[in-house]
Amino acid sequence: MSPHDPNAAPPAAPTAYPEGAARRPGRRARWLGSAVALLVVALLCGGAWWLVQRSKAPVGGAGFPAVGGPGGPAGPAGPGPGGGGGRAQVTVGEATARMASLPVTLDALGTVTSVATVTLRPQVSGVLTQVLFTEGQTVRKGQVLAQIDPRPYEQALMQAEGTRRRDEAQLENARITLERYRTLLSQDSIARQDVDTQAALVKQLEGTVMTDRAQERTARLNLDYTRVTAPSSGRIGLRTVDAGNYVTTGDTAGIATITQTAPIDVQFSIPQDRVADVQGAADAAAPAGLTVAASDRTRTSELARGRFSTLDNLVDTTTGTVKGKARFENADGKLFPNQFVNVRLQLREVPALVVPVTAVRTGANGDFVYVINEDRTVTMRKVRRGQATVEWIAITEGLQPGDRVVTEGGDRLRDGARVQLQGPAQGASGPRGGASGAAGAPGRRQRASGASWPAGGDARSEGGGEGGRRHGPRSAAEGAASVPAGPAAPAVPGTAPASGARGAGQS
Repeated sequence: MSPHDPNAAPPAAPTAYPEGAARRPGRRARWLGSAVALLVVALLCGGAWWLVQRSKAPVGGAGFPAVGGPGGPAGPAGPGPGGGGGRAQVTVGEATARMASLPVTLDALGTVTSVATVTLRPQVSGVLTQVLFTEGQTVRKGQVLAQIDPRPYEQALMQAEGTRRRDEAQLENARITLERYRTLLSQDSIARQDVDTQAALVKQLEGTVMTDRAQERTARLNLDYTRVTAPSSGRIGLRTVDAGNYVTTGDTAGIATITQTAPIDVQFSIPQDRVADVQGAADAAAPAGLTVAASDRTRTSELARGRFSTLDNLVDTTTGTVKGKARFENADGKLFPNQFVNVRLQLREVPALVVPVTAVRTGANGDFVYVINEDRTVTMRKVRRGQATVEWIAITEGLQPGDRVVTEGGDRLRDGARVQLQGPAQGASGPRGGASGAAGAPGRRQRASGASWPAGGDARSEGGGEGGRRHGPRSAAEGAASVPAGPAAPAVPGTAPASGARGAGQS
């Protein structure tokens, strides 16, 4: 075909595309990626700024840090400078440091020991015909507890009686003969040798009769021993032999064991460094004696109270301790021989500044407490602890009488934090009421402190009574309105006034 053939079909026109159209999808993807990256960076910066402002924000009246600046929008606690809501205040329990009489005690590990422990053994051999006691019962001294077959010993007694009577008759006849010989000797009718021989026979028979009488008493005593009696009063244990068995005097296990449990003793060890202190306190407390309390292994239950008895006369060189002994009446039988107990010996009582043990905490720099200030902020204060009991601890340095300390909720506090007290004033107008109660801030139910103050002091109420989650702002506001108006609360920066209702804060 000629290149200039008029019948040839014209060539197809090329499709028109803008210049660089093939590169447009790549540019759009890069633009979208850049926009997303910028958005993420902006969000991260905004979040960091919000966290910094949140940590610096003052606490609002309802227990939340304010989120606005001066003149900003009001928070949930109502209008006021700096706004309302934010982080919740920590609800804490409180107590007041007071002077009280604190007992000085010495704790030790003790073992209960019986005053008397007796093994009931037979004193004659024979067949055990009767067991006359019940295992575990309390027996009296002299009470018959078992019976051994008495018939062999009855026969032995009869034989001894017969021998004695025979020898007594021979002695009587010898004495008569001796008197007759002496009469004949006075008449010079008999030789003196015959008289002397008869006198010796009388003395011989007198000795035989004395032996017979001793054997008779022995036979009678053996017959009495067939009745096995309690050698002492106490609680009898499990029997080791049943009726029908042959028992002997050499049985080491015996028939049973009797232990005296009322009264009962407790032996415990005292460090040799405290011996002089204990001895001095015992002399000062005479004649009444020092009080000793015995508790169970976990120290959760006090078993009995008794009196300190005495100290041993030497130091155990192995342990460096001296054994002490205390006596308990044990009328209710809570103490058992060989039982392990915790012993607390009270030496004296001393005046001390005390707080509940839950108020003292331990950190990297030692012991400290959180002291509650007038503006309801807390200050971490280092203290030095002294003598302690189960509930109370003496503070020898760092506190003054009347200081209020945190007893509950301290693990969520830091120095300078603002707190919410568990007192009945929360939720009502007054020096410790106001905005928190009127705003219906989240609170806790009233909690009663289970501890009681030692002699000479009392505890501040640790209950709570502000409006809580269950009833909401309305109940809290009604509770505040029902309480007679008290003096106005001191102004605290960042807190809302008592009249700031939650609804107003949200407007």
